[in-house]
Amino acid sequence: MSGFPFLLEIGTEEIPDWMIRGALASLRELFEQFLAEAHLTSGSPLRLDATPRRLVLRAEQLPERQSDKEDVVLGPPVAAAFKDGKPTGAALGFARKMGAEVDQLEVHSTPKGKYLGLRRVVEGRRTRELLAGGLPQIILKIYFPKTMYWTGKGGPRFIRPVRWIVALLGGEVIPFELAGVKAGNHSAGHRQLGATSFPVTYADYDGTLRANFVLVSAQERRRKIESDIAALLEPRGLRPHRDDALLETLVYLTEYPTPVLGAFEEDYLTLPEEVLVTVMRHHQKYLSVESASGKLSPYFIAVMNMDADRDGLVRQGNERVVKARFNDARFFLEVDRKKKLIDRLESLSHVTWQKELGSYLEKTQEVERAVWYLGDRVEVDKAAAARAALLSKCDLTTEMVKEFPELQGVMGGLYARAEGEPEAVWRAIYEHYKPLSMEDSIPGTREGQVVALADKLDTLRRCFSIGLIASGSRDPFALRRAAQGVVKILVEGRLELSLAQALGNDPQLQEFMLDRVRYYFREVRGFRYDEVNAVLAAGWANLPDVESRLLAIQRVRPTDNFEPLAASFKRIQNILRQARFEGGAVIDEALLEAGPEAQLFQGFQRVRAAVRSYRDSKEYAAALQTIAGLRPHVDLFFDKVLVNAPDERVRGNRLAMLHQLLAEFSTIADFSEIVTVQSSTQS
Repeated sequence: MSGFPFLLEIGTEEIPDWMIRGALASLRELFEQFLAEAHLTSGSPLRLDATPRRLVLRAEQLPERQSDKEDVVLGPPVAAAFKDGKPTGAALGFARKMGAEVDQLEVHSTPKGKYLGLRRVVEGRRTRELLAGGLPQIILKIYFPKTMYWTGKGGPRFIRPVRWIVALLGGEVIPFELAGVKAGNHSAGHRQLGATSFPVTYADYDGTLRANFVLVSAQERRRKIESDIAALLEPRGLRPHRDDALLETLVYLTEYPTPVLGAFEEDYLTLPEEVLVTVMRHHQKYLSVESASGKLSPYFIAVMNMDADRDGLVRQGNERVVKARFNDARFFLEVDRKKKLIDRLESLSHVTWQKELGSYLEKTQEVERAVWYLGDRVEVDKAAAARAALLSKCDLTTEMVKEFPELQGVMGGLYARAEGEPEAVWRAIYEHYKPLSMEDSIPGTREGQVVALADKLDTLRRCFSIGLIASGSRDPFALRRAAQGVVKILVEGRLELSLAQALGNDPQLQEFMLDRVRYYFREVRGFRYDEVNAVLAAGWANLPDVESRLLAIQRVRPTDNFEPLAASFKRIQNILRQARFEGGAVIDEALLEAGPEAQLFQGFQRVRAAVRSYRDSKEYAAALQTIAGLRPHVDLFFDKVLVNAPDERVRGNRLAMLHQLLAEFSTIADFSEIVTVQSSTQS
C-alpha cells in the first residue's frame, strides 16, 4: 500500500519555554494513540520539533488508507431461519437487508448458538479523512500546566492563541478548522525577520523556515548557540560557564538565536561570584564567562532572538542592565553587612513559614532541636551543626535574598564567613538547601549534611502532621524534593541513621518516603525493580545498608545458583502461605527423615552460622554466595521429600524447617521478590 509524508504545524503566540518539551511528549503520545486506534502505521519514527511559536509533528510515511478488513454480520438464529429446509421470512428479510442472496449466507457458531450471517469486506477509510476528524481533538488535548480561552469563555482552551495550522498529507491539505483557524499549507516566519505567510511542503519545510529565520530543530538552535559562543570567546582564551539548564531555556526562548558578548567593569568582580552569576543567570538569562582556569571573567553572553547586533545596540542595552543589577547587588551587600546574622534571628518571628506551623523562627528552633537529636547518632561536631542551624534562615531577612531568593542559604553562608564564623558553621549554612535535585550534589561536610537532613525532615514531619501532603502535580512545599534530598544525603553521605525513627509514626509519611526510596534506587541508581523490592522488603530503615545489600545482589545474581534458589524461596513462601503456617514451632531433629531432609537441615545449620558472621560484618556478597550454595540441598529436598506428609507431626516439622530457612535468610533480601525464569510448583 502506498504512503504519503505527513506534516502538522501548530502556530501560536509564544509558548513558555519550560512547557514546550512536555507538550511535545504529550503530542507524540496522543498521535501514536490515534494511529493505533485508527489501525494506521507510520513507516518510520515520528519526528517532533518546536520553537516558542510552533509545535511540529512529522511522519515520513502514512498509508493512503486503512487496510480493508473482513467483517461478519449476524442475522437470525438458524432455528428461525429455515423451516422444512426452506428459508423463512427472517432469512429472506436478512438477505434482502444485506443486499445478498440467501445462498450467500453462512452458518456461524457463537456462544449463544448457531446464527445465519454474511461475511463481507469493509473498505478501509482514507487516512486524510481520519486525520481531518482526529487532529482537532489531538491538538486540544495536548497537555499544558495552564491553558487559556482565546475566542471567549466556553470556547476551546490552549496554552496560547492558535494563529495558523499547517496540516499536509502528501501534497494535500487535511481539511479541518479549529476555533476559526482553517488548516492549510501556509506557515509564518520569524516575528521580525521573516515573512508573515508563505506556502510550505513536507519536503521544503525546514529550508523554507530557515530562509525565514526560523530554525525548527532545537538541536540546530543549540549547535548555533554553542558554535557562535565559541567563535566569540575562543580568540580571547575564554569559555562559557557550563549551564545546561540555562542553555536549554535559551534554545526554547528563540527561533533564530544569536549570542552577543557583553562586558562589565572588573571592579564588580570584588562582589561574591555567587551573586554575580545569580544576577546574570536568573534575572537576565545571561551565560557567565570564565577563563581557562575556571575564574569568573568580566564578560557575559546574552542570546538574542535576532540575526545580528550590527550597531551594538543590543549589547549596549544588556551592559546597562547588568551594570544596574550589579550596583543594586553591591548596595544590598553594604546594607546587609551592617547587621550580623545572629542579630537577625528575632526578626524571623515576623516571617511566616506556614500559617498553621508558625514563623521561620519557630522552624529554626525545631531544626536546631533536630540537629542535636541527629548529632547524638552520627559522628559530627554537634555544636557547629547547631550553630549553623540557628543561623541557617537568618538571611531570609536580608535585602539580597529578598531581591534574589535563589541565593537563600548561599548568602547566609557568605555573610557567616565574613563575620568570622568557623568553616564548619558557614559552609553548613551555605549548603543546607542541597541537594536541590537528584542531579545536585549533597552538602560537602558532615555538619552541612546533618543541618540539611534536620531541615528537610522537619518540613516533612510537620507538613504531614497538618495534612499538607503532596498529591498529583500539587506540591507547594516541595515535599518530594525534600524527601529525595533526605534519601540522597543518607545514602551518599553514608549516614547510618534509623530513617523510620527519624520520620516518626506517621504511616502516610512512611509510605511517602518509601516511595522516594524506591524511586532513588530504581530510577537514579538504576537497580532492577525486583532487586529493590526484595531488599526493601527485608528492611529499609538504614539506607546505606540498603545500598550495600543491593550492590551485593547485583554482584551475586549472575552466579549459577542464585536465581534457582530464589525460585525455591518463592516456592517455600507459597507452601507456607497455603498451609497458613506462621512459625513459632521448634524443629524436632528426631522427626527428620534420613537422606535429603536431614542433609538440608545439617546444611542449613552450617550455612546459618557462616551467614550470620558475614551479615554482622556487612559482607553481604559473601553471605549471599553462601546462601546460594545451599541450593543443591534445597533442590534435592523438593525432589525427594513430600512436604505435606500424611503424618501431622512430620508435616508440621517440615513446615517449621522451611519457615526457619526462609526467615533466617530473608534478612538481607526477600528472595521471593526476585523475578526468575523458573516457575514455582507447589508441593
